[in-house]
Amino acid sequence: MGCYALEDLSMAGVMWEVSETPEIGGAKKAPYQQTFMDTKNAATNNKPIIIPPAAPISLETVKSMVARPSDIDSLVRMVMEFNHPLRGGATNVVTPNIAKNPNGLVIITDMPSGDDDLSGKILSGSAGELVDKMLNAIEMSRDSVSIIPLLFWRTPGGRTPNREELDLARPFVDKMIEMLKPHIVITFGTLAAEEIGQTNLSANHGNEINCESEYKIIPIYHPNYLILKPSAKKDVWTALQNVQKMLKNL
Repeated sequence: MGCYALEDLSMAGVMWEVSETPEIGGAKKAPYQQTFMDTKNAATNNKPIIIPPAAPISLETVKSMVARPSDIDSLVRMVMEFNHPLRGGATNVVTPNIAKNPNGLVIITDMPSGDDDLSGKILSGSAGELVDKMLNAIEMSRDSVSIIPLLFWRTPGGRTPNREELDLARPFVDKMIEMLKPHIVITFGTLAAEEIGQTNLSANHGNEINCESEYKIIPIYHPNYLILKPSAKKDVWTALQNVQKMLKNL
């Protein structure tokens, strides 16, 4: 944990639990949480001071936190410690796949699935198996391609995330893209196409999106959609071949 980690956790609204049984004036008090004695007044009235709950974290606070890490590993650790509103209901923090030998391609996918929530890894289960086959078909793998979710926590029941939930996670996503410096970003699914490419997936599948960014954005169908509609694999295959050619020509 970096030197800034404890401060960042406090800024992010992490509630520290105090479980000791304090002795005040020889009398034991019941276990408590977030309760501290005012030493100045303890001798006279023994009344505890109750620390109020931490205020909801603001987007500006998150942006300030995310600006601090200087490497991707520190940033991922910060995600794992971050007290996002969805964290309490998730089984695991779903970590991104950071390529050990990056080739210039980054995939941005949507919220974690139930399989991801259980494993703590993005694109697990049958969707993950299909992704691996897609990458292998164009001579790539997770070792060369980073995969980042829009959210790092499963929403309750897999519902669509609300604006606040997406916004509080977005600085982490943007910072990861900035650190990875991709030449091409592929978005998986409707939500990622809208959030990253500001485009409609059905209208622009496989097309390069004209955005003011240092990398090309190409939206394609999510692997879960391909499982439900195998006929769409042909369009995805064409898009992936184009991406492969673009990377080779850089």
